[in-house]
Amino acid sequence: MELTPPGPRGIPPLLTRLVDDSALFPPSDSAMAEAVQAHLDIRAGEHAGMLGVFLCQASRLPELITELIKVRPEQPLPLSLIIDTGLGGVPKAISIVESRAELLSLRMVEMPAPSDVDEVWLERVSEFVPEDVVRVVEPRRGVGWLDGVRKVIEHGSWPKIRCGGLSSENFPSVDEVADFLSVVSSFSGSSFKATNSLHRAVRHTDAETGFTHHGFLNLLVAAARCLSGRDVREALAMTDGEALAQEALELSDQAARAVRSLFACYASATFDDPVADLKGLGLL
Repeated sequence: MELTPPGPRGIPPLLTRLVDDSALFPPSDSAMAEAVQAHLDIRAGEHAGMLGVFLCQASRLPELITELIKVRPEQPLPLSLIIDTGLGGVPKAISIVESRAELLSLRMVEMPAPSDVDEVWLERVSEFVPEDVVRVVEPRRGVGWLDGVRKVIEHGSWPKIRCGGLSSENFPSVDEVADFLSVVSSFSGSSFKATNSLHRAVRHTDAETGFTHHGFLNLLVAAARCLSGRDVREALAMTDGEALAQEALELSDQAARAVRSLFACYASATFDDPVADLKGLGLL
């Protein structure tokens, strides 16, 4: 399913539909009314072409629908449904969304995988989610993690990599991210999604927590290097934003689209920070 059509207002191919809106999730945890209005404002703004889907938990669908009835958007809200009710709750949640086609357009369904990513579970995911909707499955990092990533891809879903969180264990190492990229890129035409702690463009250490965060621009450049057989780990570890930006600017439109075919999108609780960083680096 095509999720990155050419963006309006001259957004470059490398950045088109890059940022999915996770304002309902930590560290934002915005109220529903606030999150919906902010999303619609971004869609009407200068950088709308960078914005992807709106993420909402299945358990909060009634709340989202109530809010959309109030604001009556001109176009259905492009939605990624985050399954927090278990796999058995998927058919009901999708039915609710489809019954409100004037308000919601289901583009993606995301869910965590069980600790053992087994074939039967993945087959059920394929059965429950319509063919024209992207399935995103997050295998849990640990022993056998990359085998789980392979199984997810083989069953026609996108694997998701969690790049941070509330504890140091939630942050994968440079080697783990590089190995993940290597596995995903080894499957022709495969894509992945990233999430958590990627609101800044460049790798940095948070002064308050002491956690070192991956940068989404690092991931983009690393994906480009992965596709061209160059040093992925170096790109992931770089903290020189200007060097990363220069490397990104040197990508042809064709190369940028290949990068985004691999690294499809990432979820961010803020839209302002990515935009500010990209402007500061001369990429917007």
